Amino acid sequence: MSEELPSHETTVQAAGGPIDTADAAPVSISISETGLLPMLQSLARIVAIALFILTFIVQPFRIPSASMERTLLVGDFLLVNKQVYGPAGAWRWLLPYSKIERSEIVVFHYPVDPSLHLVKRVIGLPGDRLQMEGGVVYVNGAALREPYAIYRPTRMDNYRDNFPQMGEADPAVETRWWIQMRSLVKDGELTVPPGCYFVMGDNRNDSQDSRYWGFVPRAAIVGEPLLIYLSLREPDTEAPQRTTSPAVTPVPGPVPLLDKARWSRTLRVVR
Repeated sequence: MSEELPSHETTVQAAGGPIDTADAAPVSISISETGLLPMLQSLARIVAIALFILTFIVQPFRIPSASMERTLLVGDFLLVNKQVYGPAGAWRWLLPYSKIERSEIVVFHYPVDPSLHLVKRVIGLPGDRLQMEGGVVYVNGAALREPYAIYRPTRMDNYRDNFPQMGEADPAVETRWWIQMRSLVKDGELTVPPGCYFVMGDNRNDSQDSRYWGFVPRAAIVGEPLLIYLSLREPDTEAPQRTTSPAVTPVPGPVPLLDKARWSRTLRVVR
């Protein structure tokens, strides 16, 4: 409940000596100058600046899944730079935005459900020819060096590890993508079409990524993770399984107790 300020006049004293109050009238400052209205105006300005920053510059997200381990852990809170790549389309020439490069991490709208956000690493650029053999990624015929990728022990999966595998599909593969992929594969290689990107999770055996649902359009890319501003340990759970749940979620409000914090990850730049 807000409290009302008392309505009264306040006399002030000028610097340099006393004022003869018998000859000088008191100076009045009304409630509109020092009270609730200026406070609300200041609060409105702060809210407007915060909304501008969150809308156009950076946005906080939380990592709820293990598809990007060990680069990003469950419980990491990220600040995502929404201006690094700028808008898609003809207006890009106005400002010196960065190009999306291979091996960069991006946050984007999930093509299957644009209301969700995912975070993955860019593996294929427009025009690239992609292939996987035994889990090793080949781009344009050359093996891709991936120091960030991890391969946890799991059962053999011919579709996952020898992509594109057109003989059989994983049950998790989107039907639309399975049909589209067949028209893009030639001599065992998948060609990335113009304006699209092929992305994968660093936790290579536990990531549902472009192998299962297709390309990320340029217009769907939101930005690049800037840093981890907080990281909280999660309760022990069962061994993670590949899931369609988003790899990032907007931060909803107050963070959990700080005694769960991974302090060594605080303010770590994401690479």
